[in-house]
Amino acid sequence: MERMKFPENFRWGTATSAFQIEGAWNEDGKGESNWDRWCHTPGKIKEGGAGDAAVDHYHRWREDVDLMKTMGLNAYRFSIAWSRVQPSGRGDLNPKGVEFYGRLIDALCEAGIEPYVTLCHYDIPQALEERGGWINRNIADRFADYARLMARGFGDRVTHWMTINEPICIAEGHYANTGEPPGLGDPQAGIQAAHHLLLAHARAMQAIKAEAGYRQKVGIVVNLYPIQPFAGKAPLDPKVAQDTAAAVRLADGYLNRWWLDPIYLGTYPQDVWAHRDYLPEVDEADMDLIGGGQDFLGVNYYHRLVVRPAYVKGRLTFEVVSPQELGTPSTQMGWEIYPEGLREILSRLAADYSSPEIYVSENGLSWDDKLAADGMIHDDYRIDFLRRHIEMVSRAIAGGVNVQGYFVWTLMDNFEWELGWTQHFGLVHVDIQTMKRTVKDSGRWYQDFIAAQRGRQ
Repeated sequence: MERMKFPENFRWGTATSAFQIEGAWNEDGKGESNWDRWCHTPGKIKEGGAGDAAVDHYHRWREDVDLMKTMGLNAYRFSIAWSRVQPSGRGDLNPKGVEFYGRLIDALCEAGIEPYVTLCHYDIPQALEERGGWINRNIADRFADYARLMARGFGDRVTHWMTINEPICIAEGHYANTGEPPGLGDPQAGIQAAHHLLLAHARAMQAIKAEAGYRQKVGIVVNLYPIQPFAGKAPLDPKVAQDTAAAVRLADGYLNRWWLDPIYLGTYPQDVWAHRDYLPEVDEADMDLIGGGQDFLGVNYYHRLVVRPAYVKGRLTFEVVSPQELGTPSTQMGWEIYPEGLREILSRLAADYSSPEIYVSENGLSWDDKLAADGMIHDDYRIDFLRRHIEMVSRAIAGGVNVQGYFVWTLMDNFEWELGWTQHFGLVHVDIQTMKRTVKDSGRWYQDFIAAQRGRQ
């Protein structure tokens, strides 16, 4: 900890998403979201859970802001539920929904906590989903209009906007596969959604700046993975080594460069374009718009991927090697614990994309936390995870990477999408029967760590 150094005014925060914490799914004029509909469809959520009440942040937001203030946070990343402020995804705003976020933003500002607002963290109005959701090109216009209205209402207090969280998860999880709404299982729909997500990001960025001025900073949030080769226990023969290197490059193209190259270089990676079985329809002016520049990049980091070559109908592709096969530790989610990967991916961004401004917008550990006899959660494992990852951020900064903030995922245990209540990422434990909040040892550690960092400035 003594070796860690961070810039003055470095942002220390936590991150949440609206659907996972707010609840109040049909109160005060809120419209139905795609995730509301999915949760209410039998068999879609593990153990039959639903986000109807979530952890009741909609009614307990004052208590939650107090928790953040006590921790010493100077930033908080949260999302706006589009269906709460604009129930059908178009037309008039819902005044009570707008008032809720206005009160939350005011309270954060009064507590000295800067709001970082995400406009789409997976959930969209169900009315838009029924019109095709992200596979309908018109959603980019709807999203830009929504962004403009949010900037009009909150741009006097919010200066950092994150347009879309993890677009690959929306494209792949919601459309190309079947585990998340609408669960089409259609790869062509998935790749078209991917393009429309990037287009919507670019149009929203333009709309925010046009509405609230160019002092607004706008970026997208991507989940990135350092991709490494699987060598096994014996040296690889030359042909396998060559194919392994090609598999690593291909995996990086599908998972990282497909999102980074458009926004920083204005083009899709041509090696992946040539390799894909499905391609999006792209209008002539789209790439100039998408590659028109952004102010910062949000990076969600949880684990690396180790890959080896695979062959489908004689064509080289890649497959991911599990932590179990690697013999490395993993989280309750089955994700490998590999702190060094955070420094690796941050350094790679600086080298390949002209040193963009970066926020580590999510990083955290899911574990099967158990209440001790004293009613507390003594999660030394989470403290170790956070300490080691934060150290990697410090090392990246020392190496010249422009990292301006770090957000722990997440403030408090919450509803984990299709996994329901089975995963626990929070610095704060929530009893979902009583909604009582209890700060874990990791939350107290983070509080002390932040205080120590400020004391060194």
